[in-house]
Amino acid sequence: MGKKLRLTQFFVYLFLSIAALFSLLPILMAIMNSFKTNGELLTNVIALPQNLNFDNYFRSFEKMHYLRSLFNTVLLSGLSVTIMVLFSALAGWKLCRTKTKLSTFLLSLFIFSMLIPFSSIMIPLYKVVMAFGIKNSLIGLSFIYAGLGVSMAIFLYHGFVKGIPIELEEAAAIDGCNSFQTFFLIVLPMLKPVTVTVVITNVLWIWNDFLLPLIVISDNKKYTLLLSTNTLFGQYQSDWTAILSALILAALPVIVFYSIFQKQILEGISEGSLKG
Repeated sequence: MGKKLRLTQFFVYLFLSIAALFSLLPILMAIMNSFKTNGELLTNVIALPQNLNFDNYFRSFEKMHYLRSLFNTVLLSGLSVTIMVLFSALAGWKLCRTKTKLSTFLLSLFIFSMLIPFSSIMIPLYKVVMAFGIKNSLIGLSFIYAGLGVSMAIFLYHGFVKGIPIELEEAAAIDGCNSFQTFFLIVLPMLKPVTVTVVITNVLWIWNDFLLPLIVISDNKKYTLLLSTNTLFGQYQSDWTAILSALILAALPVIVFYSIFQKQILEGISEGSLKG
């Protein structure tokens, strides 16, 4: 029995190692080729670079206006996620604690909206953007992201609130707390695990999204990192080494963020899934 168990574990780890290799291979290839010259890249994609050419990174940093684009991306992600968390947490809590047909209908409506593909609402969304005059507005774009992401967030918060004893809120009401005080002082701190999950998943989505900023933002001074990377593609010729290094620079902040907060992220996802 012990030999069968060890053999099973061996094949499981072998499969996971191969899957991890396939997942990391495109990233490793991008990093390796980002240090090559264009001649080396076009000659042999899988060969190691002859020299570590950091000029590609300096060139990309300058062409994509990295610091400005990084600030725009951080601002957009921060505003979007803040709006999303505050609205979704309040709505999920209230819908869970209010046992009426209206609350059930609203929750069903939010869940149903998750089934609508983004491609089907692109044109109406663009018309809404023009009607509200939020074209080229990072603040306006953050409200769009929040609106698109609240459905899933409300669903997660609603499920998590079910595991919070209602007696705590009743005790706070007896002590003289109103609804907002009860939420912000009692309920919101207990929502930390699911909040971590909502924040991380949506930051990764917004940070890596290309299509929605392309639709809303046309002013290059308000470009996000991925939109700035797109400017390196020429009509007749593209600087592929600069493009690869730009993609690495765009992904680097998220990788560093995940590495620093990896423990909190994994704890939030696991605890949120268990309680939700």
